[in-house]
Amino acid sequence: MKELFEPLPVGKLELPNRLVMAPMTRSRAFEDGEVTGLTAEYYAQRATAGLIISEGTQPSVRGQGYVWTPGLHSGGQVEAWRAVTGAVHAAGGRIFAQLMHTGRVGHPVLYPDGAPPLGPSAIASGEQLFTPEGMLDHPEPREMTTDDIAQAVREFADAARNAMDAGFDGVELHGANGYLIHQFLGDGSNTRTDGYGGTVQNRIRFAVEVTQAVAEAIGPEHVGLRVSPGNNANGVTESDTPALYTALVAALAPLGIAYLHVMETGLRDLTRTLRAAWPGTLILNPHPTPDTDQATPEHGAEALREGLADAVSFARLWLANPDLPERIRAGGPYNEADPASFYGGDHRGYTDYPALTA
Repeated sequence: MKELFEPLPVGKLELPNRLVMAPMTRSRAFEDGEVTGLTAEYYAQRATAGLIISEGTQPSVRGQGYVWTPGLHSGGQVEAWRAVTGAVHAAGGRIFAQLMHTGRVGHPVLYPDGAPPLGPSAIASGEQLFTPEGMLDHPEPREMTTDDIAQAVREFADAARNAMDAGFDGVELHGANGYLIHQFLGDGSNTRTDGYGGTVQNRIRFAVEVTQAVAEAIGPEHVGLRVSPGNNANGVTESDTPALYTALVAALAPLGIAYLHVMETGLRDLTRTLRAAWPGTLILNPHPTPDTDQATPEHGAEALREGLADAVSFARLWLANPDLPERIRAGGPYNEADPASFYGGDHRGYTDYPALTA
């Protein structure tokens, strides 16, 4: 699988390999959204990745959707992240911050003013929020006004500036998995009748405006966007997936951003279409068939050989194997990830997965 170990330029970075650590929520920040010393250790352990993409990080107070997730909208949060980026860089790594506004996937208990979450339309996700006191139904969100939309665009741009101030090498915008950008894309969650809803061109508008604003704020070479075509996570549905993402890619291509990150949901033919249409770097989280449970190194090497991607991302493999490149070169074995410790807790299931040489 030598394809996985070839260098690759991405934006202003030179990746030493094509193994990307996918963003994974771990819910181990303080309640004020500041990351901890354990977070710095966790990411530094995985600095042999070609690129690390951080866990989803809220760009604003109203952008939070889960307990104990980090932010990039306060001075304390920026300062706390500096310890993380410093540790990763000292270990020879590269790291982008994923900016994740969860939109309707939120709850009043997360916000100091107790107001409802925001969404493109007043349609609840149908999902629930975990809290230490029990599960809570996501409420119906407040439909965003055009002023709310403009504010959200500004918040993404401000958080991107904060990320660069915190020492990140760039940012990835989370346009996947049923969060705010994806909510605007899907016609099941976006039933607006103004310029942000209805037609494909209107529904991609928010994603394009956010990407453009962030690219203008920190430079397009520091910006990536993650999408998950056909993914019904958090209740988002799309009736026109191929047309939707073909139009989105066409609108984003002139911006010259560092990469497009595609999380496959078994739509391999659509991946081929997007690869052909996208002129820049494409990172793929490979799930070639609908029944592919987890992406594997073999899936990644196959995608690179076919020319479907320039780099490949993995999640659970990186979570449980901080020395993943070494293990791939050795043909394994691989640590198994423990789902019981995915979210919340201490160092267990976070920084205590052993390396081959341990």
